[in-house]
This record gives sequence, structure tokens and C-alpha cells, in this order.
Amino acid sequence: MTSTNNAKKKLIEVAIPLEAINAASAREKSIRHGHPSTLHLWWARRPLAACRAVLFAQLVDDPSGYADKLLDDPKIHKQAEADLAVRLKVWRDRKADAQGNVPDTPEPTLEDCAADIERKRLFGIIEELVLWENSTNEEVLERARAEIRRSCGGDLPPVYDPFSGGGSIPLEAQRLGLPAYGSDLNPVAVIIGKAMIEIPPKFKDKEPIHPGAKDRQFYRNAEGLAEDVKFYGEWMREKAWERIGHLYPRVDLPKEHGGGKGTVIAWIWTRTVPSPDPAFADVQVPIASSFLLSSKAGKEAWVEPIVDRHAKTITYRVRYGGTKAEIANAKEGTKAGRAVFRCLFSDTPISGAYVDKQATAGKMSQALMAIVAEGKGGRIYVGAGAIEQSEAITSASELARTFDSTHLEVPCRGTFASNAQGRRYGFNTFADYFTDRQRVALLTFSELLKDVRGEIQSAAEAKGLKTGKEQLANGASGAFAYAEAVSIYLAFAISKLTNLGSSVTSWMSDRGALRETFARQGIPMAWDFAEVNFFSDSAGNWLTPIDKISKVVAELPTEHDGKIFQSSATEAPYPAGVVISTDPPYYDNIEYADLSDFFFVWLRRSLLDVDPSLFGILSTPKAEELVATRNRYGTQEAADSFFLDGMSAAVGRMAEHASEAFPTTIYYAFKQSEVEQEGVSSTGWATFLQAVINAGFSVVGTWPVRTESPGRIVATGTNALANSVVLVCRKKDTTAEVITRAEFIRALKRELPPAIAELQAANIAPADMPQSAIGPGMGVFSRYKTVLESGDSPMSVKTALQLINRELDEYLGGIQGEFDADTRFAITWFEQNGTSKGDYGIADNLARARGISVDSVKHAGIVESAAGKVRILARDELDDDWDPEDDRHLTVWECLQHLVRQHEKDGISHDTAVLLKKINIQAEAVKDLAYCLYDISANKRKDAKEATAYNALIADWTELTRAAAAIHDTSGDRQIRLDI
Repeated sequence: MTSTNNAKKKLIEVAIPLEAINAASAREKSIRHGHPSTLHLWWARRPLAACRAVLFAQLVDDPSGYADKLLDDPKIHKQAEADLAVRLKVWRDRKADAQGNVPDTPEPTLEDCAADIERKRLFGIIEELVLWENSTNEEVLERARAEIRRSCGGDLPPVYDPFSGGGSIPLEAQRLGLPAYGSDLNPVAVIIGKAMIEIPPKFKDKEPIHPGAKDRQFYRNAEGLAEDVKFYGEWMREKAWERIGHLYPRVDLPKEHGGGKGTVIAWIWTRTVPSPDPAFADVQVPIASSFLLSSKAGKEAWVEPIVDRHAKTITYRVRYGGTKAEIANAKEGTKAGRAVFRCLFSDTPISGAYVDKQATAGKMSQALMAIVAEGKGGRIYVGAGAIEQSEAITSASELARTFDSTHLEVPCRGTFASNAQGRRYGFNTFADYFTDRQRVALLTFSELLKDVRGEIQSAAEAKGLKTGKEQLANGASGAFAYAEAVSIYLAFAISKLTNLGSSVTSWMSDRGALRETFARQGIPMAWDFAEVNFFSDSAGNWLTPIDKISKVVAELPTEHDGKIFQSSATEAPYPAGVVISTDPPYYDNIEYADLSDFFFVWLRRSLLDVDPSLFGILSTPKAEELVATRNRYGTQEAADSFFLDGMSAAVGRMAEHASEAFPTTIYYAFKQSEVEQEGVSSTGWATFLQAVINAGFSVVGTWPVRTESPGRIVATGTNALANSVVLVCRKKDTTAEVITRAEFIRALKRELPPAIAELQAANIAPADMPQSAIGPGMGVFSRYKTVLESGDSPMSVKTALQLINRELDEYLGGIQGEFDADTRFAITWFEQNGTSKGDYGIADNLARARGISVDSVKHAGIVESAAGKVRILARDELDDDWDPEDDRHLTVWECLQHLVRQHEKDGISHDTAVLLKKINIQAEAVKDLAYCLYDISANKRKDAKEATAYNALIADWTELTRAAAAIHDTSGDRQIRLDI
């Protein structure tokens, strides 16, 4: 990948340990304890492991720039000579075997080998750096910082993310010891960023100020601040219970479950509307998607509606156990289709349009069906008939009228599912998303936040912090500012509580747990919902977010100051000499502004006095948000134009201010559906790349960053789950030329194959190759001022992507010419037939075209031939006693299939490494065949299982190679050669 200026090439422009980064990123999704993502919900956060690795590789020099100096080290020189001897032999053998379909790669040099040795050392640092356990390991972090300082001459550049969102990139820049900056238009994102990056360094190593704090010799980082968050969070709970505890009465437990009183976990409600049957129009009937409370085997529980047609009443009782038919019926509730229900009195259909009309008229209500309580043996489901419960609900409704909740009277719009098919179902403002009791509790906590601020300030002054009214937002760190800092984290707890404390939180009968409001990036309509008890000891209670937030704060980096601004990306205040790494909005994926209003209305209530500049507006800014959504701009064309113009302006500002000494990195997220339908030349991807190139950047690298497990890569025959791609960009040369389409294609054919070979040598997984190959391909396209089509019109990025993808297909097909004839036969036969039988005559013609016979392939142990039919042997049919060192008719096909079988059985094991060692000098050909068969399996045969096997082998190739190298020679000086 060629840079467009004379600056030193950075590691990310050549190679990165992609599989290690992806594995750590995928694992990070399951980590909740102390992870910054648990500070407050934000959508589509980049994995911290990926951000850390990308920043390191973006700043550290690639060894190719100083390989000659590396050879001054006798140890490296000796190792390079040994490596060169092996590489030259492989290179000469491959060149001799080539059929002319693949351009020759350059002859390896001693400098190449030295650079690879050093690159592996840097890879080792990254592989340690990305592990979650090392995110606070100062020894590991300092090794990475030392490499950055060495490459930067000791003068560390500032890092800036103009779309900082959840703050992952500036946080990891700060962790790596760099001056960290970020900005975002959305005030929710800004306050999250400030809480992560600005606040902790202000109170580094400070002891807690709360009364009764235990004496400790030393508080590290923000541990004291975290302890105060926990203490005052518990103080708020006590005060809130004093005020509204009567709204949360305990429930009588059945004798068969131990009797006595139990604490409520959640109240299970169903929405109701008047029956559309005129005979029952005065009766509210349930529109419940399910009556099932627990589907766990042996612990089934469900709600049975008792219908009295004479009295026109519906009551609800809880049943345990039951027949399969009863359980299945309960699971369906009163559903009769999508957003269609049935009247329990008359079976009359209740359409979504009818429900919407009744809700608009204020006639939608709700009925309590059951209660989930804490019991000695787990969840206990009881009926809802206790008088105490009715009295509490009535008291909550009366109390709700005494609170000022005008901050919730903000219209909700956009991605909220209550707007599906144009229906709102009565959800017009954010007040409509909460029951009276939920609203009273959340408003009570908000009021207590002002009280607790005074308590904290007094305690801080008593501990010697500076008195006065200087605000945190203005950079102060005295007692008043400290009280504001703690209250920001406590405000997050209130905001987080709404995610499990709204009337669209549902109950998961399979797990016996609550489903969050934002279980996905939008709010689905909940016809029946679970109202959580904020004062229980189960999930959803007030102390759960307090505990999670305090754990995050305790582990945040504090060594270096950081700064997060509220700003549009087109006006980002870049410092001089800045390194830019950013994660911008992705075409039409997510409307963050609409989503975040759900939290903003509560954060505004809590923090307006703390930061009036952020919270002085009624809702988050929408007009400038860079997303291409039709509902905002009328047509898709207008939406696309808005996105392209805005993103071009934002990226243009990046190109204008980015340091020429470092590449810029930009993340792009693929929708799975986007890749399934259009592949790597999808509209969103092409539109985004067009904006980057229009802004004056040349794309010199593309690295797919996955957060899914490797076993799920091949979902649809393409890299559907490589859900982010990191673009590596340099400023385009001002003297760039104009070329024709034919010249561009010739340049692609000349430059792309060696670049793909380099990616394969770096063990880029086959599933990641389509996106990875875009880098060098776009490097060719974007280094020119313009590529002209035949009619002198500029070539679009979408067309360039299609041509790059075509060249990749040709390369992977051309690689076949390097294999032995039996393997070439097997590849073609497999592509046409898989492991199914085919006609002998066709097989015979195919074999003769390759200068062999079907008997030759049969003798090699690859196929079965009988009764006029030919069939490729499946891996589990191969000879269990096969040994490559004893095979006189060895083929690359056999070597790969036996290696895959062993790897499927044992993974990275001693036996797998021994087999790779025995394959010896044919190992590179085996790896090439794995790429080839992955492409055939995934993209042509649509065989996900087969493709996954080849992808998994390449994913582990580096580790297997290391393990094989550590094994003593298995057979003296013998070398395994193919019988060609």
C-alpha cells in the first residue's frame, strides 16, 4: 500500500495483526464489569481493543522504513539470513511452477526479512495491548507508549475524533498517553465523553470526601471519586425510599412458595382498548402479545384471563405448569397477527389502526396481570389482586400530578417504533413512555440530585477542597465543581434507569428477566410490559447502575488531561499537527439524535444547572446530523445529497487540518443487509468513500474490524459480519494526474495482485479479504485526480469498487495455475459438484485438459471413481493413517484437507502443528488453496460450513506456524515434494 507523500510509512499502512484485534474486539462484547460502555448507553460504540490497536499502528513507524538499520543487530541479521534462505526457495519454486496466470511477486530481500522480524515484534505488542485484562496494565501500556514516543521523536501529537460519540477513540488515545480531544454535535455524547475523559484527571489520586470514608494510604486514579459516587448513590436511595417507599408494597407469597411477604421485582401489565364489538364496547379488553411468564422447563408459569361475559369483566390469575396446548396458547396472548389482536369476549379482530384510533382518543388503558416477586428459590409469579397494590397505584397517580414534568413534554419522533405504519399508539411525547409510578420515582431521584449536590459540596469543603462557586464546566476542580462531577455520574444512573424503567420494557419469559427499552437501536412497541421495582434487589433497581458506574469510574485513565467539545464536525476546533481517528455516522444506519432524546430529556432535568451550554435546549440538534434518511429529506436522492455534501465538508476539514506525518483513520460500519444485497460495492459504502475522496484524501488501506465470533463469519457467502472497516487515508498529492479507465485497469492488474499476496502473507482471513483488498485497489484509484470513463465522465467510486472486486476474483482464480494438476482438477470438480457424484466422461475431459487422467486423481487419493460416476472424497473419508512424508503421490489438495480435518478436530494443538511441520515447503501453497476454496465455498457454492472451515484455519495460521517452528524436524533432512 503506497503512501501519497514522503512521510514515513506507518505500520497500519502495511500490516496489522487483524485476527488478534478481531478476537479481542469480539470478546469485549461480553465484558460488562467495569467496561466504559456501562457508564451510559450509546449506540454503535467501537470496541476499545480496536481503537487502541488502530491508534498504535497509526502512530508507530513501519519497519520497512528502517530495515537497513535493523540489520546492524547481529541477532536480527542472522535470523533474517535464515528466513531469506527459506523465502527465496519458496519464491523460486512458486515462480518455476507458475503457469503465467499470476504476476511474479518481487524477489524477497534481506531487508524484507528484517522488517518482518521487527513487524512481528510490534505485532506482539499489539496482541498484548488489545487484551481487556491489559487495559489497565501499566507495564503493557508503557511498552506501547515507548514505541509511540520512539516513532514520534518524543513529541507526542494530539489525537482528535470529530465524531466522538461514545468516546472510545479519545479514551484510548488518553490511555496511550496522548493528548486526547473529541467533539460531537449531540449533547448526550458530549456529556458521556466529558465523564470519561475530562472529569477523572481533575480528581486523580484524590481520597473520597464522604463521611465515614475508610482511611487508605493511597487512592489510585479516580478510585476516590468512584467511592463517592457509590456512597451518595446509596444516600439517594435511602432518601427516595423515605419519600416514595409506600408506592412499592411487598406482596403476599403463596403458601406453596413459602408464604410470607416478598419484594416485588416487576409488575406485568397489558395494554387494553375498548372492544370493537358493539355488544362489549364499554369493556376494556387486553391486547397482549403473550400471557407467558416463564417458559423454563419444569417452571412454566402463565396468566390465565378469566372472562365473564355476563358481568362483562376480565380478571387474571397466575397458573403454574399446564398442558403443552395451554402453554402454547398462553404464549400467543391475544395476538391474531402482526399488530392484530382478538377480543376475548367475541373474537372480533382488533386491528392496529383501531388501536391507534383508540389511543389517539385517550381510550387506551392498561391492566395489571401478574406480579414477579423475589423468592427463596428464585422468581415467584403471583396474582395482581392484593388491595395494597391498587392503593399504591392510585397513590402514584395522585402524586404524579404534584410534580412538574414539563421537561418530558417533548415530541418523540423518528426511530421510535410507536410510529410504525404512521401510527403513534398514543406515544406523542416522552411523558407517554412512563407509568405514573415510574415518573414519580424518576422525578424524585432528579429532585434528590440537587439535595445531594449540597451534601457533597459541604463534605468536600470539610476535606479541604477549595470553596466558591466555580463550575466544573469552566475547568474548576474545587468543592463546588467536585459536587457537580459526582452529580453527573448520579444523573447517568437516573438516565440509565429509564432503559429498564419505561412502559416499553418487556418481560422475557425464557430468561425470567427484563428486556431493555433499547434492546435494539430503536424502541419496539410493547403491548404488554414489565414495570420494574427500583427498590428491589434484582436487575433494574437503582443500585445496579450506581454499582456499574462506580466500577467504570474507578478504572478510567487519569494520567493525562483530555477535552471534549460540543461541535459539528464541519467546525471541529482542531489543534495544530493533529492526528485524526474517527468513527462517523454511517449513511442511513442510525438516527442518534432521535434516539438520544429519550435520555436527553432526563439528563437535561438533572444537569441543566451543571452545564447550561449543553442542556439549555429542549431536545438534541437534528438538522445538522449527518444521516441519509428519507423521512427527514422527502426523497432518498435528497437524503443522499445531504449526506454526501455534509460528509465531504466534514472530511474536507479533516484533510485540511490532519498532520502530513501521520495517516488519518476513519471507521465505516456495514449493515449486514447492505453487504448481503450489494456486496463490497454497496451504495452506502460507495457514497461514504466518494465523500472521503472528494475531500482530498487518498485511501491507502482498508482493514475489516469484526466484533462477531469467527465461527459466524460466513453467514451469507460474503463477509457479512465484518461489521466495521477502518479506512487508512493520506492527503492526496496535489500533482495527481488524470487517467483513463483502461489505464486504471492496467494499473490494477499490475499492482493489486502483489498487494493481495502481501495480505495473504500477513494471514488476513479469507472472509476479510474482500474488504482488505479494497485498500490497495482504492489506493490506485484515489491517488489520481480523476479516472475518466469512455465518454470523459469521471468514474464513480461504485464502479471502481466493482472493478477492484473483479480483479480480486481473477487473482483468486488465477492462483489455481500454481497448483499441481491433480489439485487443479479437484478445485474445478469441487466448484461444479461439491462432494456429489458427477459423470465420468466429464471428469475424464477435465482431467485430460490438465494433462492427467481420472486414474491419476484416484491414485492420489482425492476421488472415488466407480460405475461411471466420479466423486470428490469428503474429509472424513480420507485415510486416517496418511502421512505426507510417506506419500509418493502427494497433492496440495490432500495436504489442505488433512490439515483442515486435524484443525477441526483439535484446533491449535501439537498434532495440528506437527502435521503443518510435515507439509513443510508446501505450506504456502496449502494456504493459497485455503483462500481459493473459501472463495468457491462462500461466494459460488454458498456453503457456509465449508467456507468457515477454511477461514478458521487461516485465522489460526500464525499461531500454527509458530507452533510448527518450535517442533524439531519430524524426519531428519527429508523434504516433502509434490509428485508433479
